[in-house]
Amino acid sequence: MNKTAKRVARSSSRQSPVAVASFSPLYKQIKDLLLQSLESGEFKPGEMIPSEQELAVRFKVSQGTVRKAIDELSAENVLIRRQGKGTFVATHHEPEVRYRFLRMATDNPEGVKRTHSEILSCDEIEANDVQRQVFGLSVGQKVICIKRVMYLSHQPAVYEEIYLPEPAFQGLSFALLTTEKMPLYGLFESHFGVQLLRCDEKLRAVSAPKEVAKYLKIEEGSPLLSIERVAYTYGEKAMEIRKGLYLTEHYYYRNSLN
Repeated sequence: MNKTAKRVARSSSRQSPVAVASFSPLYKQIKDLLLQSLESGEFKPGEMIPSEQELAVRFKVSQGTVRKAIDELSAENVLIRRQGKGTFVATHHEPEVRYRFLRMATDNPEGVKRTHSEILSCDEIEANDVQRQVFGLSVGQKVICIKRVMYLSHQPAVYEEIYLPEPAFQGLSFALLTTEKMPLYGLFESHFGVQLLRCDEKLRAVSAPKEVAKYLKIEEGSPLLSIERVAYTYGEKAMEIRKGLYLTEHYYYRNSLN
């Protein structure tokens, strides 16, 4: 019996769907229990979770119910299925998860080539009213503000201001951002244990301010797409406010609606 299976055996009676509101479909209850296990750190990023059969025994439900819950978590990029290997907790270092929130696309057959980001600054500032409300901070607490330019296909294409609650990201600095060669969300995960699972966005058309125009190498007043994002970790806890200004001359925003 492997380490994961032993851990499941020890906790097989610990969780049961009966503890979840009865009006929720059974597979949704199992999904919520799996999310609780992920949030608690029982299954860590990159680690294989127990098999569907083991989870069915643990939660005292059918294997089909477990499969449906895992299918939904896989569709949300929380879990990743690997043919012949098992199901793993998604990590922001995975190619299929790394750019889960980057919705820019191009008509170019070669697609969008993201090359690198240039960090402009990283500062601690006092949180404003909106940031305190979103992050649940008290008066006087701080946020970390990162400013950067993102290059797509080797050209500056996005200017971003990223705000993070300082209590959750203590030690994040300009030096760390510029020396660690990994995606930003991968750095959040590796250094601060923060995984971002979903986001809400607001889109609007704006004109390029003078400072942003300089960084994007365009004329002041040029049209840009503004995308304001709040990103959440487990338990619907907000962990990032991001304001991005996107050049759309060669790109468009892509989304799928059901």
